[in-house]
Amino acid sequence: MKNIIYIIGCFLMLTTLGCEDFLDNDPKGVLSEEELAKPENIEGFITAAYSSLGNDHYDTPFSLWPYGNVRSDDAYKGGSGTNDIQAFHFFEISNNIRSDFGELDRLWYNCYVGIARANKAINALNQLTEEEFKLKQIRLGEMHFIRGHYYFMLKELFKYVPYVTDETKPDDYNLISNRDLSDDELWEAIASDFQFAADNTPAKQPEIGRANKYAAYAYLAKTRLYQAYEQDANYNVININQQRLQDVLDAVDQVVGIYSLEPDFAFNFLSGSYENGQESIFSIQYSNDDGTLYGRLNFGDVLSVPQGLGCCDFHKPSQNLVNAFKTTTSGLPMFDNFNDQDLDYNQLNNYDVDPRLYHTVAIPGLPFKYHPDYIYEENWNRSPGTYGYYASLKENVQPDCSCFVNIDPFYGNSKNRIVIRYADVILMKAEALIELGRQNEALPLINEIRARAAESTTLTKAYTSNNFIKEYENGVNCNWTQDFARKALRWERRLEFAMEGSRFFDLVRWGVAAETMNNFYSQEKIKRGYYLDAGFDHGIEEFLPIPLAQINFSQGLYKQNEGY
Repeated sequence: MKNIIYIIGCFLMLTTLGCEDFLDNDPKGVLSEEELAKPENIEGFITAAYSSLGNDHYDTPFSLWPYGNVRSDDAYKGGSGTNDIQAFHFFEISNNIRSDFGELDRLWYNCYVGIARANKAINALNQLTEEEFKLKQIRLGEMHFIRGHYYFMLKELFKYVPYVTDETKPDDYNLISNRDLSDDELWEAIASDFQFAADNTPAKQPEIGRANKYAAYAYLAKTRLYQAYEQDANYNVININQQRLQDVLDAVDQVVGIYSLEPDFAFNFLSGSYENGQESIFSIQYSNDDGTLYGRLNFGDVLSVPQGLGCCDFHKPSQNLVNAFKTTTSGLPMFDNFNDQDLDYNQLNNYDVDPRLYHTVAIPGLPFKYHPDYIYEENWNRSPGTYGYYASLKENVQPDCSCFVNIDPFYGNSKNRIVIRYADVILMKAEALIELGRQNEALPLINEIRARAAESTTLTKAYTSNNFIKEYENGVNCNWTQDFARKALRWERRLEFAMEGSRFFDLVRWGVAAETMNNFYSQEKIKRGYYLDAGFDHGIEEFLPIPLAQINFSQGLYKQNEGY
């Protein structure tokens, strides 16, 4: 690296002194990828690919909170008002979504930067023999995992994207359309990356944060689950592919028993020694005090800090989500009437609730992130008349944590973000079993999640007394048919992964996004005026528009999604 800097410095000096003849010569300060692809340099390519996982920004977050949560019934945009990052407001109300939004173009671009880094690393690795670099196959597996991760994000956001690999020649980039691969073929390509990663990475990595065999199998299961829900051109589910469901089971069975649920749900979202815990299968690694200006912070989630702690009070749990945590006198979800009456946080003891509420939603009058010296108050909210009084907890940290860093005007933190945790593996298996007509086998899996939820009061029992959740008992408190099991599974996914960026994509996969969102809008219009123009267009808004800048860059080769 010092030699490269020296060469570049000499180049700058020569251009300063005079360059009449210099331009006639081949540049001396440029090293090709082939020259850099040496055993002593190869880990630099790998590190660059991994570092891209944290190279997001508050308006292009890889946590996908504007797309997986704000576009769903789980969250309001928040901020100072509807004009604050207005594109996210349009996502929230499913109105005026345009292909020229810069946020979409930058998110697309950042994902492809990550893909390009993975492809460059794969190319560099393939120039070496295993004798030259003993970790070649393992590192190849890791790079296929990272590439698959980015393509999965692009796929659930945009549906159709150009598929570029390490084998694609630069001269051919402008020949690849986003429709070269069909919907199923693109899923298959993503699955092949995770299968390669599963076949080539070890069960355990010596360094925390690297993808391993089980992370690859978990992501493969997720890919196969999405692929199983076959849809028509209007995004109606027309078939649930039984073979793909079996593929889900085959993949998750490689992971089941290797990891385990945290004894308390809260432990997944705490900093310090709780990070990379027994439930975390793959996490984005952040840091501070690492010799850089601010450290490797979660810049993608800095906006969710309540105004009372700094800035900027985005990503607000919806009243609908809060209501969904209420339970019946039998300790089960209030499936049909949960939203008939809003939970009043001033009278919490009037309700029985799922304990996961207190780990997901900051509620006025209660400690923020369990800290008794920081009581979350109504005046911590920036625009309560518009977005209410709740705040998101999972991505935030205790205010006195050394991991909470002032990056004026924002506050970031270095707590890792879990991409896949073991609870997801359990519920993916349960979902596949239910859709295969084997719902009785899914019952103990869903109950495993609920049993853990019931025990998740370690940090909240000092100030809550209304935690009440029970497991499902067939013939006692429910009739465990396939239809009921499906309803229970989908409810469980909402509460377990609330505010983690997956809700909207679940709705689209199940083919119920339009129905769910329009029902949500009809109720919210009564409570919040800015929802008056909200309405979800079925067959269009299940996916985002292909960014106009990318279509122009492709000179019209990319085809726009229907309706935009």
